[in-house]
Amino acid sequence: MRVIDLSQPIHTGMQVFPGDPAVSLTTVATVVDDGYQVASLHAGSHTGTHLDAPLHSIVDGDPVDAIDLARLVGTARIVDCTGAREHETISWATVGARLDGLEDTAMVLFRTGWSEHFGGRRYLEHPVLAPEIAIRLLEAGITVMGVDTLNPDPTLDNEGHLPFHAGFLGAGGVIVENLTNLVAVTWDSPLVSVLPLPLAGGDGAPGRAVALELGPPSAAG
Repeated sequence: MRVIDLSQPIHTGMQVFPGDPAVSLTTVATVVDDGYQVASLHAGSHTGTHLDAPLHSIVDGDPVDAIDLARLVGTARIVDCTGAREHETISWATVGARLDGLEDTAMVLFRTGWSEHFGGRRYLEHPVLAPEIAIRLLEAGITVMGVDTLNPDPTLDNEGHLPFHAGFLGAGGVIVENLTNLVAVTWDSPLVSVLPLPLAGGDGAPGRAVALELGPPSAAG
């Protein structure tokens, strides 16, 4: 079985959404001094690769620990959008032809290549997805989607207007943000897991996203 990690490592001072809590990972006990090692972690609920629950932008939406985990593990369709430019809106007309036949698909992930800019100013200037894509995905039965950017909506100068979030989370969907390494998934229909931490009542949570390529079953004997 081949496993590809799609998650940004969590470390002190890592990039977060502007205004979110800073990340601090500090050693507070060591084997030498205390006989064991323990770290203190301070971070926001949307740190690194994470899942947005409906509660993130919908009043009385479901929290992250209420999401059926079976929705978060399944076959994915990865859509290549690597030609998109800074702040460009990716339209349904651009990607729709690659989103036919989603009946056996659990989630759709959009690869822009922007994860290579993680940690820098350019990461905030990522392409965005048109709200129509949210509508079309929901119509096709897709309620889990992800991006290798900070946001499917604009991060800069959005004035609190997040139409993709409103449409997708408002219909009970979930959004995975800050994916990375999607370029390493070179096979069709990968099995993808995007399981978040079960933060009770949380609006979102960091998680470990992975893509798996399952080998042929072992011969009995």
